[in-house]
Amino acid sequence: MKNIPDRTDTNSTDSPDRICGSIRSEPGPSNRKSPKSSLWSGFLVSAFSVFDTHSESRISHKKNLETSTGNHGWTAAVKRVMNGGSMRRIQERVLGYKTNNSNSVSDIWFLGVCYKICLEEPSQEPVHSTGYAAFSEDFSSRILMTYRKGFVSIGDSKYTSDVNWGCMVRSSQMLVAQALLVHRLGRPWRKPLHPPFDRAYIEILHMFGDSEDSLFSIHNLLKAGESYALAPGSWVGPYAMCRTWETLARSKIEKNEPEDKLFPMAIYIVSGDEDGERGGAPVLCIEDASTICSEFSRNQADLSPLLLLVPLVLGLDKVNPRYLPLLAATFTFPQSLGILGGRPGASTYLVGVQDDKVFYLDPHEVQQTVNIGKDSLEADTSSYHCNVIRQIPLESIDPSLAIGFYCRDKDDFDDFCSRASELAAESNGAPLFTITQARNSPKSSGSSRTHEADSFDAAEDDEDAAKDDWQLL
Repeated sequence: MKNIPDRTDTNSTDSPDRICGSIRSEPGPSNRKSPKSSLWSGFLVSAFSVFDTHSESRISHKKNLETSTGNHGWTAAVKRVMNGGSMRRIQERVLGYKTNNSNSVSDIWFLGVCYKICLEEPSQEPVHSTGYAAFSEDFSSRILMTYRKGFVSIGDSKYTSDVNWGCMVRSSQMLVAQALLVHRLGRPWRKPLHPPFDRAYIEILHMFGDSEDSLFSIHNLLKAGESYALAPGSWVGPYAMCRTWETLARSKIEKNEPEDKLFPMAIYIVSGDEDGERGGAPVLCIEDASTICSEFSRNQADLSPLLLLVPLVLGLDKVNPRYLPLLAATFTFPQSLGILGGRPGASTYLVGVQDDKVFYLDPHEVQQTVNIGKDSLEADTSSYHCNVIRQIPLESIDPSLAIGFYCRDKDDFDDFCSRASELAAESNGAPLFTITQARNSPKSSGSSRTHEADSFDAAEDDEDAAKDDWQLL
């Protein structure tokens, strides 16, 4: 995203020390940077972004750079300094990041798995506990998708990089990649320290290569999302991104593509009441889910593997506090795939929670394009993983987000519906979404708000009512 300093790929690594990744905690919205800090922030953002521009900028200045060998040498030297560990630490401190070890001994809920932090002795730090070590290994096994540069241009454009605009696309790729990992390898899977790797794991990475030959590449996603305003160089919101995945999956089925070119699960976008896209808490209709799965499996199964995506807008400038406990609770669901979210203007992939902090994987790394072949079991996959554990206050995330869930079969779906119904019943009339058997049946879990508004800009006499309004997604 624009105005976000793009880090180099030094944090994306398969470190031999997988037991204890470092942890970075960022301040919440109540923290304010001083004018001096803002001044330094501008300098550092500019200093970093000058090295990672779009291909158009590089082409337009190529002639000047070729005739300025002295300047080129100076630029390379500065880049080495800026990308060095010391400068990154300075950058993080100046921009407001707070690097420290977590002292919390509270449970960590990470994509449906609970890690208990039990100290073996009073002097032991929580990050050195067995529970945190297990969490760190799980975290570093999740697939990281970041900005890439140097890929074949997207469509008819000249874009050979998604730097500064592709973070929502990359965040969504991470969520779908997690669904595929669980689908093919199971939730307990952990990435081996050394190759050869699991064939299924390599095939999943191949699907997300940066070329039209890869099923879920940024190239194919932008093409599928044209009707939702997806285009090279443009930012997109969670709702449009969810619909884009649905469109891509449906197009493969309609074209009768070979099985290895199909999305391996049905996709259900859980949206609002009325016409399905307007107002009220989103409604998950069990009959609709069954119909979608039946169409996907060509009537061969009552309920096929199912990817549920729930796009939401939960406030104006920030998430209404009443939804924070509900969002945190979704990470306890065994079906959890995390959340497409992050801070305003900077999409990330939210994957877990501890106390009032949320863990995330950050796509704002700039890395060279890597396309991994389906049979490359010895491939270097280090750029697809990260052992630096970052967290931000849950209250600071953008109110526009999308929650993901994966249900393997009917029993798993029934368990999800039961958990979601209990969560809605505990929401005090303001659920994230509700469950119903049929479209015209009464809500079976929680009470949905029927008050509608076309946007959050609509005037409201009652301030509390305005906080509960849902934006047209």
